[in-house]
Amino acid sequence: MKRSIYNDDHDSFRASVAAFLDREVKPHVEDYAADKALPREFWTGAGRQGFLGLEIPEEYGGVEAGDYRFNAVVAEEMNKVNAALGSCWGIHADITAPYIVELGTDEQKQRWLPGVAAGEILLAIGMTEPSGGSDLAALKTTAVRDGDEWVINGSKTFITNGFSADLVITAVRTDPEKGPKGITLFAIEATKEGFSRGRKLDKVGQDESDTAELFFENVRVTDAEIIGELNMGFIHMMQKLPQERLGCAISNIAHAKQILGETLQYTKDRKAFGQSIGQFQHNKFLLADLFTRIEVAEAYVDKCVEAHDAKELTAVDAAKAKWWTSQVQNEVLDHCVQLHGGYGFMNEYRVARAWRDARVSKIWAGSNEIMKELIGRDLGL
Repeated sequence: MKRSIYNDDHDSFRASVAAFLDREVKPHVEDYAADKALPREFWTGAGRQGFLGLEIPEEYGGVEAGDYRFNAVVAEEMNKVNAALGSCWGIHADITAPYIVELGTDEQKQRWLPGVAAGEILLAIGMTEPSGGSDLAALKTTAVRDGDEWVINGSKTFITNGFSADLVITAVRTDPEKGPKGITLFAIEATKEGFSRGRKLDKVGQDESDTAELFFENVRVTDAEIIGELNMGFIHMMQKLPQERLGCAISNIAHAKQILGETLQYTKDRKAFGQSIGQFQHNKFLLADLFTRIEVAEAYVDKCVEAHDAKELTAVDAAKAKWWTSQVQNEVLDHCVQLHGGYGFMNEYRVARAWRDARVSKIWAGSNEIMKELIGRDLGL
């Protein structure tokens, strides 16, 4: 079924994103995986093309597309290369930058956004803690008033871009007595005394993505680093999570769709018992099933993108898109590995890496179980 979500402007933009990836990224992905990080050249190159400033006003160096479908195009093209590119770009440009754009002061925007758009200031967001997981309201990192300053102590883990980030939007507890209503967001520069990083975490997949633990030991900041309102951090995060989860859904489907297309070609080329393996009835029926799953899920995600662009996407619908597409992606890629046989278990084959890369999508941005809890509550249960 032909998709109707994009117009000629989006198609032209997609071509420019694809050309950038072909020219400046694909030749180096093996190096990215070996280094467990994207180099600064990736970020500055993407910045020159305008791919990091889609959410940022022109006065601060961005392009302010004003149309979320352009974000979706970048996410789709990045995930065609691999899922780690999409997640790193998403954290920087699609998830964290909007906090500064929508909640930051004029001084904060002037201070950070030009560098963010240019790829010179790399962003991360510090929500998850070692003891908290998906329970954002239970975070233990604290900020205590000391005169005109705040003193921050605690740690974060599983932070995408964490090892390379120059600026981390960090959720901390500023009023222990208020529970979720006592959380504040601070923008913490990596040059701050007392800020440190652990090792690059050794993950099952997404090798190209640098993921790290972050530590705060008597880090001093002022009110000038508060993003949004004091003690409103939990509310701010809840308001931004639908876009994050929609971005996950877009990425999940684009990633699985790309690998499924490559798997289809493999089943046409691979011969066994005198014919291509795709001609065996079981495999033929299986591929018919997998392509249908992808197209049906993609149609729902496209509707969510349109709703979000119209500012009508609900948190519940975003949760549905996030959990369902991550489930579909993992099921599809598991079958793709099986269709490749022994080669599907070899890291030199893209399908094997994609299978590993996809597993985390059922965990991050709120686990699938949390998504179902949100949906269940909306049903009155």
